[in-house]
Amino acid sequence: MTTLTAAWTAALTMAAGAAVWLLGHRDHEASRLRKLLAPHARQPAPIPRWQQLIAAARGRLRPEWWCLAAGAAVALLGESVVPLAVGAAGVPLAAGVRRAREAGRERERRRAAVIAWLGELAAEVRAGRQPGDALRLTLQEAADADADVGVGPGAARSTVLAAARFGGDVPGALRSAAREPGAEGLLGLAACWRVAVDRGAGLAAGLGRLEAALRSERDQSADLRAQLAGARSTAVMLAALPVLGLLMGSALGAEPLRVLLHTGPGLACLAVGGALEGVGVWWALRIVRRAEER
Repeated sequence: MTTLTAAWTAALTMAAGAAVWLLGHRDHEASRLRKLLAPHARQPAPIPRWQQLIAAARGRLRPEWWCLAAGAAVALLGESVVPLAVGAAGVPLAAGVRRAREAGRERERRRAAVIAWLGELAAEVRAGRQPGDALRLTLQEAADADADVGVGPGAARSTVLAAARFGGDVPGALRSAAREPGAEGLLGLAACWRVAVDRGAGLAAGLGRLEAALRSERDQSADLRAQLAGARSTAVMLAALPVLGLLMGSALGAEPLRVLLHTGPGLACLAVGGALEGVGVWWALRIVRRAEER
């Protein structure tokens, strides 16, 4: 009887899911037909003001402020100001981590832009354009399309473009632009440019080898980061185990927050454990970063 009831429950659940899917699919198809057949149909209702304010606040709220929110929540649960102080102290640390991640993404984006731009420049040179004309053309097209070619900010790009247009020191301008993180490949372009101009060597072949070398280096870095992702995740998971212990203790009725926040030995254990936890996470992530830099 129990087996029959379970079978009927599973069948009803599957039927309900199928009905929901069919209704959603039909609504989707109907919506698509309305868009195709009635392009000037009535616009959807405007979003309420309070929803717009919540969305704007969510977009402007930095992730590091969640440390303060978590500290405030634990402070309310534990009836102590210690978690709130710890959360406030964690805001600048989390902000530093966020800025480091954003800088890393910006560096990778600029590296990819440099590689793509070298490919376009090599294609123009192979098509028969003079190096100066190819450089001006690719930079000007990127400037018109507001695209990033990895040649630093607008001032650095203007410097390289002016040097190429008026016969200036193009290698020097490229070396200046290569100071931006992720644009180090421009040093190779500066060297290829100087060899091609001074000695009459083929620039297209040098650009092709440089692009291939940069692509290979980027792929190796990506592969290394993928291999180290497991080690980084393990370090973060081990760092979260004390939080799991606190949750389990609270579920068992041991009141770990009261012991840690309202007794002398608990405060001492909290301070020592927090310090050891921070040092352990810093050391594990430092090992991962050192491995990525090699």
